[in-house]
Amino acid sequence: MGFVVIGALLIALKLLGFGPFGALSWWWVLSPFALAIAWWTWSDASGLSAKKAMQRVEDRKTRRREEQMVKLGIDPKKGKK
Repeated sequence: MGFVVIGALLIALKLLGFGPFGALSWWWVLSPFALAIAWWTWSDASGLSAKKAMQRVEDRKTRRREEQMVKLGIDPKKGKK
């Protein structure tokens, strides 16, 4: 996501002709988008995206279980050592 934000900023600065960014080649301005595509491709191929998504689901489940136990009057932290 950071590469996309940087790319958008570079495009805006290039179009506005702000400082040295106005003189940059379009290849340099658009290169963060190519890096974003490469990152997302690698992230999906390596399974990193799926692992993060599964971890978020597990975290939500754990949080929901603890909230339900508190609502039932059971302290979920008390049983843990």
